[in-house]
Amino acid sequence: MPAYKVPPFLNDLLHARSPSGYESEAQAVFDQFVKPAAHNYAKDALGNRIATLNPKGDPVLMLAGHLDELGLQITYINDKGFLYFETIGGHDKIVISGRRVRIQTGNGTINGVTGKRAIHLMDEADRKKVPERHEMWIDIGVTSKKEALKRVSIGDVATYDHEFELINGSIGTARAFDNKVGAYIVGETLIRLAASKTKLAAKVVSVGTVQEEIGVRGATASAFSVNPHIAVAVDVGHATDHPDCDNRKFGEFILGGGPMICRGANINPKIYQRLVAAAKKAGIPYQIEADPRAIGSDARAVQISRGGVATGAISVPLRYMHTPSEVVDLKDVEYCIQLLVEFTKALQPGDYAHW
Repeated sequence: MPAYKVPPFLNDLLHARSPSGYESEAQAVFDQFVKPAAHNYAKDALGNRIATLNPKGDPVLMLAGHLDELGLQITYINDKGFLYFETIGGHDKIVISGRRVRIQTGNGTINGVTGKRAIHLMDEADRKKVPERHEMWIDIGVTSKKEALKRVSIGDVATYDHEFELINGSIGTARAFDNKVGAYIVGETLIRLAASKTKLAAKVVSVGTVQEEIGVRGATASAFSVNPHIAVAVDVGHATDHPDCDNRKFGEFILGGGPMICRGANINPKIYQRLVAAAKKAGIPYQIEADPRAIGSDARAVQISRGGVATGAISVPLRYMHTPSEVVDLKDVEYCIQLLVEFTKALQPGDYAHW
């Protein structure tokens, strides 16, 4: 059986290090692959990447996938040269310690390790505790604050040194599938629409958004500037097909089951129906996710931009979200692209999904 072929665009995004507010490596990848396919291409003050196809089209469709990921930011260096940090985004503190990290500095990238007191030096009560953030540090192998400051600065950021690899067929692991896959999907959708030469009704604007992990900030600004009639946000969702997930609490979603199409208050019902119809027409497997409130992706900001936007959301099923080793089936990523291509081609002039 031949090895699964990973698209270069996706591969490069997964290897890019881009904590919220420091997205330059992922921005450069998006620029390289998406800009040549777009009729117009813009950057904004927050760092969003805004690619437009068919600029005179109607309706205006915005596709949003965020470029940023979790990270650590150095806030203090003690006299022995150990680095203390704040977290960027929603970390589970239990998985931070004992990790190799890569720190982005003004002089390039350096290596470090997140440390904490060894279990041998803990009493029984200590062993039951999850360490607080200030009880962990990054060790870069120096002996003084002066030596550390020659290598790093306050405000430098780090990411886990857990790189993308395939573990079985199309199933892969990476530190930041959340949400490099979403940024890839919206960028690749525009690339394929451009290459298809299909006459589109819609103006398509694919946005690689920034700072989603700290409050959907990039989507808030870019939705205002794009001013779409219709939008689809693409992110990851919780695959619940592993031992420690009660489907009664979290629903039933599997790797390889296709895009998770969201339904709920954050979602325009006509857009939901059209996404389902597009999946059926293209023969794409899909899963329905019910969410009765504002969801945790760019969709929640886009929906209430300006006078309101007819918004949908699709998610790639993912195991172990916000850990250093997230797991995704790349076939689901491909299904999402096919779904958005079909959905976009079906849009008609003047139909803004008002209801």
